[in-house]
This record gives sequence, structure tokens and C-alpha cells, in this order.
Amino acid sequence: MCGIVGYVGREHRAMDVLIDGLRRLEYRGYDSAGVAICDRGVIHVRRARGKLANLEGILRDDPIPGRVGIGHTRWATHGKPSELNAHPHRAGSVAIVHNGIIENYRELRRELEEAGRTIQSETDTELIAHLIDMGIAEGGDLPAAVRAACARLEGSYAFGALSSESPDHLVVAKNGGSPMILGMGEKQSFLASDIPAILPYTRKMMFLDDGEFAVLSEDGVQVIDAEGRPVDREVRPIHWDPVSAEKGGYDRFMQKEIFEQPRAIMDTIGTRVHESESDIGLDGIDLSPARAESIGRIHLVGCGTAYYACMVGKYLFEQIAGISTEVDLASEFRYREPILDPSCLVIPVSQSGETADTLGALRCGKSFGSRVLSISNTRDSTIARESDDVLYTHAGPEIGVASTKAFTTQIVALYILALKLGMARGRVARADASQRMRDLMRLPRLVERTLELDESIRAIAQKYFRATDFLFLGRGIMYPIAMEGALKLKEISYIHAEGYAAGEMKHGPIALIDEDMPVVVIANRSPVYEKVVSNLEQVRSRDGDVIAVVSEGDTEIASKVSEVIPIPDLGPYLTTVLAVVPLQLLAYHVAVLKGTDVDQPRNLAKSVTVE
Repeated sequence: MCGIVGYVGREHRAMDVLIDGLRRLEYRGYDSAGVAICDRGVIHVRRARGKLANLEGILRDDPIPGRVGIGHTRWATHGKPSELNAHPHRAGSVAIVHNGIIENYRELRRELEEAGRTIQSETDTELIAHLIDMGIAEGGDLPAAVRAACARLEGSYAFGALSSESPDHLVVAKNGGSPMILGMGEKQSFLASDIPAILPYTRKMMFLDDGEFAVLSEDGVQVIDAEGRPVDREVRPIHWDPVSAEKGGYDRFMQKEIFEQPRAIMDTIGTRVHESESDIGLDGIDLSPARAESIGRIHLVGCGTAYYACMVGKYLFEQIAGISTEVDLASEFRYREPILDPSCLVIPVSQSGETADTLGALRCGKSFGSRVLSISNTRDSTIARESDDVLYTHAGPEIGVASTKAFTTQIVALYILALKLGMARGRVARADASQRMRDLMRLPRLVERTLELDESIRAIAQKYFRATDFLFLGRGIMYPIAMEGALKLKEISYIHAEGYAAGEMKHGPIALIDEDMPVVVIANRSPVYEKVVSNLEQVRSRDGDVIAVVSEGDTEIASKVSEVIPIPDLGPYLTTVLAVVPLQLLAYHVAVLKGTDVDQPRNLAKSVTVE
């Protein structure tokens, strides 16, 4: 999940391009950062522990000339965060930046040490640099040495290599879940682990596949296979706007992304919903009645926030489409030996499309012949490319590590998919479908109305931000929303928070409740409303402070709770989106009041491309 950027060309100083790209990639990891730049046949390396600003300070005092270089921002896997373990790693004539995990690390380290090599760091990355340097010392050029080194590696990797023996080139390799993107410009070439890093410089990009390599020079990019044979690769135009990755006047990216949700939801609905025709288009995905009827079971898989979106999806697919649905944490799915066959539809959900565990679950599903229909926010990501079908959300770049607009657009995409399946299977009548589509079209406007609660929620946060523990309760389809609310709070404020099904409270969690425990209860009007109110009263009877998310117009509940957050009612399913918005705002304001790093919370990274 580390960030990688590289440059070779005449138009810019490599240092400027690398630092600029790393700023856009810092959300992928901020344990350390570094650059390696080749100037007149000499490689200069600068590294610093901590955030990118530390490296920038070093380079201001000691800049590096040169037009060829690689840069890296690190989220630690092998080796603790330190300057010694920071990338780039160097061995002899070679410097390397790497994203991934080398599984035969111990075996290779032992072999290299027995060969007389001195290993400076605790990382697996340095071993790759030694293998490449050995290949060059034995007479190979840089591309051949990289290919030979990769033949020895087991695991996941995407890396860029630079050698003083080939001072005008970069060589790139990829295998496993870690992405690698190549950019082409006039007399310059780029590499990056994410599109925004190089978008200001070029919109012409290529995507490296597993087992492939690329040689970058100022004259262009050549993709080759493991035998060194040229590979034809389509150049794709990228239409993202770089300004969309800026804060746009907001204090923090997360705040901006919370308030972007009406637009993101509208873009995800897009032209897929045809209210006047009572029909849904899914970008060419075949969900004809015959295909829909052939689905025997759905398996939803995701990690973190995407997993909670999957939990919402289970209610949607079972209640709207009438299809038995299972939900799994992607990290557990393939290890529990799931029972899959060609009648199963596996739906991986991932914002980045690069999540290693979710990609593993996808490949597990395909190995059993199951159809894979992924939901992703990132075009041409690995998960998207390896799926049979992709339903894209259109949230746009999400820079804040704690997911917000990606989550709500995932729910919208799952709802659209469930409604399409329900219609195809005859479970949703035309009149009912038209009403559901009208509700869906109203959703962005109602999210805007919910966002108007921002100041009142900030006042609630002011009252409770010193609490050390929170409990979040919900029933039915609001149970995963309660879990997502707890996750948001713990991610960015570092307050211990737990999400529970409200009916389970009396089976253990009720022991935690006292006057110091704020309890957030989702108590909107629903078939289980009376039961939730009963659970809420159990909290109050034990002196717990209740913050209730309720339906607008509910005047009965005010006397039973400490704080009321009223939200619009949009039926049993889409109200989940409206209910999570105040929970996002609550977490955001609590974190700001506590003074934590909202956009880059400690120990977390945006895109988790290792297991």
C-alpha cells in the first residue's frame, strides 16, 4: 500500500516531479519517505522517517539535480518505521522502491548473506536491490537483471529500479495485487502506484499486468514479458480532473469528501436509472431474466468499510431480489473453504480496486467457476480488470484515509444492482420499481438536507469528545450502519468504539453502560422501531447518555434521550445512506476537537495492497 512515483525526461527536475507526486500519494503511507535520483552517473539517495514534510526539508537544504529518479512513501510491513528501513533501498549500483511483500524473504536473505552481501535494513525490499545488482555484476543489463531477480521472488510486488549502470532508464516490474501505472509525455515518462500522482503531467497512461515489465526512457515506455519480448499495450486517456483531488476550500479532505456525497451519489446513479421507463441500465452488464434466475447464491466480500457496505447489501439482495446472500470479510473468505460453484455470483466491493484480501477472494471465486461482478471506484484497477463485470461507483478520488463518499456510493451501487435483479426475477413490480427509482433520484437532495445538521452535530461532538468509549446500536439494516459509525470514530479520533446489534446489548455490552458511556442509537421509523426504543430505554435506565438518530417529525423520542439528530425518511433501504452521514460528521468533529490527524490517522493507509 506504499506510494511509488518515478520520472525520466528532459522537461523537469526529477526531484520536483517526485515530491509533487509523493504529496498526492502520501495517503498510501506516511511512516517514511525517500527519493533516489541519478545525476551524471551517480545515484543520490535522501530518506526521512515520518511524513513527507521531513523529506522536503532535507531536500530544501540539500537539493539533488538530475532528470531520472524514483520516490516512495512508506506504510511499514517488513521492518519498523525508521530512516534505515525507508525506501529507496540501495545495493551497489542499484536503487529500488517497492510496494508489496516478498514471501520467501528469509530464504533470500540467508542466501545473500552467505554470498557475502551485507544487508543494511530489516526490509524485504533491499533483497530485491541486491539480486538486481548481482545480475548486473554478472554482465546483465538492467532489464535483464530485473527479470532474473523477479524469477527468484515469491509474493506480491510492484517496484521501480534505477541503476548507475543505466543512468537514462527506469525499469518497472509487477506481480500480484500491487498496481503500477505508466505515463507517457513529450520526451518524458512516468511511473506511479496511483493515477493522481502523475495526472498533472500526462493523461496518457498504461497499466502493467502481472508478470510484466517496462523500460522507461525519455523516448517512451516499452512493455516486455518475462522473456524480454515486447508486449503491445493500449494507451488509455485519463479524464480525471487534478483539481478534484484538492481540498477545495475545506479544512480537510475528509470534510470535503463528506460534503461531496450528494454529487458522488448523483454521479453513481447517473444515467443508469430510467424512471420514466421503469428500467435500469448497468453499463452493459447482462442481468437478463434468464441470467438473473440462474443465480443460486450471492457472496459479498469486502474489508473494513466496504465489508459494512456488503452487510447492507445482504438485506438488499435478500429482501428486494429474493436471492440467498452471504457476507464475508475478504481476509477470511478463501481460508474458510467456501462452497462455491458456477451458480454463485461473487461480488467483491473495494474503493481502490487493489485491496489484496479482496483480490484474493475474487480469485478464489473464479477458481470455482463463479461469476464475479465487482463494485469499485477505480477504473482499470486490478480487481476491475480481473472481474467478469464491473459496476463502477463514481465517487471520484477519495484522499482521506477514512472512507465516506466511497461507502455511500457503494450502498447506492448495491441498491441499484439489487433492484435490477429484483425486476429481472419478477420480485419487483413495475409500479413499485418506478417508486423506488423516484426515491433513488431524491436521495442526493436529502443527503444535502442531512448535511445541514453539521453545526448541531458539532455541538454534540463538543459535549462528548472527551469520552473514552462509545457504543453504537442499530437493528436490522441499521446494524451495519452502527458498525460503520463506530469504525469512523475509532479510525480518526482513536476513541474506543463498538457497534452492536441493539438486540444483543442485553447479552453482554449492557455491562459497560454507565454515566460516562455515550451511546449512539439509530432509531429511525422502521418495522423494528418499538424494539429499538425499548433497547434505548434500557440504556437510559442505567444512566447512559443516548444520542439518537431519528426520523424527522419523531417527537416522542426526545424525552427519552440526551441528544436528537433528525434525518429524512426514505424508506427501509435508502435511509441507511441518510443515517450514516451524521455519524460521519460526528466522528469528524470529535476528531478535530481532539486534535488528531483526520486525513491520515496513525497506523492506517488508504489502499491496503498486502495481506
